[in-house]
Amino acid sequence: MTLLTDAPERATQPHSSGQTAPRGKTVLVADDDMRLRQLVRRNLELEGYTVVAVDDGIAALHEARRKEPDLYILDIMMPGKDGVEVTRELRQFSVTPVLLLTAKDTEEDKVRGLEAGADDYVTKPFGAPELLARVKAVLRRATQYDRSAPAPVFQYGDLKVDFAQYRASICERAVDLTPTEYRLVAHLARNAGRVVPQDDLLTAIWGPAYRGEAHLLRVNIARLRQKIEHDPGHPSYVLTRPGLGYTMPKHSDAVAAL
Repeated sequence: MTLLTDAPERATQPHSSGQTAPRGKTVLVADDDMRLRQLVRRNLELEGYTVVAVDDGIAALHEARRKEPDLYILDIMMPGKDGVEVTRELRQFSVTPVLLLTAKDTEEDKVRGLEAGADDYVTKPFGAPELLARVKAVLRRATQYDRSAPAPVFQYGDLKVDFAQYRASICERAVDLTPTEYRLVAHLARNAGRVVPQDDLLTAIWGPAYRGEAHLLRVNIARLRQKIEHDPGHPSYVLTRPGLGYTMPKHSDAVAAL
C-alpha cells in the first residue's frame, strides 16, 4: 500500500460509484502527527475541499461547534481526547459523518470506533487514492439517498420510515439517525418481508468494496437497534436470519408496494 507522500497526489482511482468529489464541502482533520495532518490537508484541498486542521481532540470539538463541517477525519490516537472519545461526544449534538484514522488493523479497534458512532475508517498506512475514495463515499452516503422507492412511507408497528423526508420515527417521534443508519433502515424497509443477504446490504449501503466487512454491518445494525427498538436485545423491526442476513417484517397495511 502506498503512503501519503510529501508531493501531493490526486486520487488516480475513482470510488465505486464513479462520481466526482463533492465541491464546497468543509472537512475537519484532527491528527497530532503534523506531517500526516499537512499531507491529508494538502490532498483534500487539491480535490476542492475546505479543510480545518487541528492537532488534538479538544480542539476538534471546539472547531466542530464553530465551523459545523461536513465531515470529520479523526485520528483514533490523539492527546487530550482520542478519536473514539471525540466521536462519542460529537454524536451528542451532530450526525455529521466521521471517518477514523487508525494505525491498528484489528477488528476490536474498528468496532470501538464504529460503536462510538463513526461511519467509516482508514487503516494507516494509506495512500491518497484510498483516503480520497473513502472521503467521497462517506460524503455521498450522507447527502444522497435512493429515490427509487415506489411509495413515500413504510410503517410497521410503531416504526415509520418516510422516504420523502429521509427520516424514521417511533410512536410519531423522530429518531435521530446518522445518514448511514437511515440508509440501513430505509433499505430494509424497501425490502420488507425479504431476507437481505449481508453482502447485499454492505454493497447497497457502503459500496462493492465493503463486501465481507461483517463487523461494519454488525456494529451499525446494533446502533440502529439501540435507537429504534423498544428492546434491542429482542428486536421487533430489524431481525437477524442467522447465516442468511437481515430482514424487516412487512405489515399487511404498510403504505407501500414493497
